[in-house]
Amino acid sequence: MAGQQFQYDDSGNTFFYFLTSFVGLIVIPATYYLWPRDQNAEQLRLKTLRRVHGRCLWYRLRLKKSQQSIVPTLKKAALLFGWAIFLFLAYKVSKLDREYQEYNPYEVLSLDAGASVAEIKKQYRVLSLKHHPDKGGDEATFMKLAKAYSALTNEESRKNWETYGNPDGPRVTSFGIALPAWIVDQKNSMLVLLVYGLAFMVILPVVVGTWWYRSIRYSGDQILINTTQLFMHFMYKTPTMNMKRLGMVLTAAFEFDPRSNKEAIIRPTDNIEVPQLIRELGNINVKKKEPPFCYPYSLKARVLLLTHLSRMDVSEDIEEDQRFVVKKCPALLQEMINVGCQLTMMATSRGGLRAPRLTSIENCMKLSQMVVQGLQEAKSPLLQLPHFEEEHLRYCISKKYKVRTLQDLVSLKDADRRSMLRFLDEEKYDEVMAVLGSFPYIHMVTKLQVLDDEDSNNITAGSIVTVTVTLTRKRTSDMFEKDESPQLPTEEANSEEQGDAKNKLKVWQNKNKGAKKATKSKKKKLTKKKPVSQQQVKGDKVKQANGNVAGNESARESAAASKEEEEELSEKGSESDEAEGNKDSPSERDEESDKQSDTEVDEIAGDDEEEWEALQQSIQRRERALLETKSKVTHPIYGLYFPEEKQEWWWLYIADRKEQTLVSMPNHVCTLKDTEEVELKFPAPSKTGNYQYSVILRSDSYMGLDQIKPLKLEVHEAKAMLDNHPQWDIPETEEEEDDQEDSDGIEESEEDDEDND
Repeated sequence: MAGQQFQYDDSGNTFFYFLTSFVGLIVIPATYYLWPRDQNAEQLRLKTLRRVHGRCLWYRLRLKKSQQSIVPTLKKAALLFGWAIFLFLAYKVSKLDREYQEYNPYEVLSLDAGASVAEIKKQYRVLSLKHHPDKGGDEATFMKLAKAYSALTNEESRKNWETYGNPDGPRVTSFGIALPAWIVDQKNSMLVLLVYGLAFMVILPVVVGTWWYRSIRYSGDQILINTTQLFMHFMYKTPTMNMKRLGMVLTAAFEFDPRSNKEAIIRPTDNIEVPQLIRELGNINVKKKEPPFCYPYSLKARVLLLTHLSRMDVSEDIEEDQRFVVKKCPALLQEMINVGCQLTMMATSRGGLRAPRLTSIENCMKLSQMVVQGLQEAKSPLLQLPHFEEEHLRYCISKKYKVRTLQDLVSLKDADRRSMLRFLDEEKYDEVMAVLGSFPYIHMVTKLQVLDDEDSNNITAGSIVTVTVTLTRKRTSDMFEKDESPQLPTEEANSEEQGDAKNKLKVWQNKNKGAKKATKSKKKKLTKKKPVSQQQVKGDKVKQANGNVAGNESARESAAASKEEEEELSEKGSESDEAEGNKDSPSERDEESDKQSDTEVDEIAGDDEEEWEALQQSIQRRERALLETKSKVTHPIYGLYFPEEKQEWWWLYIADRKEQTLVSMPNHVCTLKDTEEVELKFPAPSKTGNYQYSVILRSDSYMGLDQIKPLKLEVHEAKAMLDNHPQWDIPETEEEEDDQEDSDGIEESEEDDEDND
């Protein structure tokens, strides 16, 4: 049996193969994932956004970062250096001598495969005379020639060559290890063990442990677990949370604590600048001793957030910290909404727990809009536009124009709009119109049904109701082209449903007194009409009482007329009976009835097929939505003071505004680019009756673009379960029919036997 031998790479040739493969496995994937994208494409994208977003803070920061950043250059240099090493190693490997070659005696003798013995002897004679050592030839070459000649002429050598690939028979199998011999040398054993122990017992556990410790501190949305627990504690403690309390809870997040997040910084100058900002802001509950609101990091974050909402100027150091706080707020508010939804679900399923009120969750959504736009709740949404200041609002809310919202501004005619905005020059006016035209206008269509039910339009008590909402995004500029105003149902129009008399309208939201007077006059007119209607009713009764004689005479005339009508009907009936009697046979009547029944069955079957196709399409749509992942890049928002590029996202949910409760959990729609279909599911009430809900769409970035659409729900009693359904009797009837057929067959066979006899 042939032996085996392991040899380390003394020459280093095999090690180059290993090193080339290792470098290639690193360089090729790194180039695919880390090579900087085309900077020209990013510059071109920013150039297209300049006309609308040129004044936005995030746009200016992104443009400045793309021009000054050296990270793409460093990435390119590192990747090019790796490719240079890889190509050098590949070139080195290509120049190495091949140590393992298949032995071929024909190649040694310079003959073609299958040459005859005479040709072999002749060629050997010529080459041996040339390479013989006695005649000045190479001895090694002569030995190769002799070995090849023996392999082709000697039967035993030829057999060994054909079997083992070697004329001398089987040889020792050698395995080369792609490591230098000095690694396993006894002199270097301690050094090698030290390196292995340091790499696999110290460095690797430390790296994995650090990564694991950091990852378990965050949730799936990259929010600290401690922050989520903090939000849950305060939302359970205060179910009705006003905007002031909400801001305090938000800025108490551990993301702003330097002990939990290294990105948060406490500067020595904070002791001077933060108290100065507190004096400018006024009362912000500084003396409140409830932890963690009294901690320095929470107080600083609260001050920075309030200065951002007030659009106050701050120093450069404080401005950097302010941008950090503002960037974190939208994600933290989304986490607060998720926590509120979890508490609501727990309260509805278990009972006995306090669920957050609808106002608390909606305040989180409103605060997200305020943070993105850098505006307070009482401010006009017109201040989201560029070149609009507080002193300019007096032109808009004047008696002539009465523009208080973005919808009012869009609904104006071009001439009136230009006259109202006369404080802007042409360039600024064009910029304002470009920004206003980029704002979204959402067309919302709702469809109410009960899926997986025989009657999908019948809502029974306790059934799962599915509201399919189709959202279509359009630009406000489309409304300019059509010269139409987008009639959006806003929260102000539905304030009567909320029943909040305490919430006073802001100055820019006050309605004109003429409308109030008109409503009062209408109410007075309605009250005056009531006694008139009662007198008319009494007059009718008097007329009926005084008109008995005339009534008797009219009764006699009507009786005579009724007799004449009966005679005419009897004549027509006799004629129809004669026509029916003139028909061919009763079989025709049966055929007509069969045709009618067939058409009814076909109509029912067609309706069932349509419902089945609709159900299958909805199932396929849901499966497709689960499998495909849509991009969350929709449309960049317009925010003058938001420091980071943010996409346009929405919240969609169903609420009972009368009871101030959530009916369905808010769906964060992050993929609305053109059209999106969203399904909202909720259990129908357990009691029958009519219910009034609201389908609410809220933006997480824009103020004044929320929509509220009424949703009427009529709940019926659930159908009683059938004890004996017709389809359950099918097997029994089939067995009875089979038994009857068998008995009929036996009787027929007996009759045939009797006939044969």
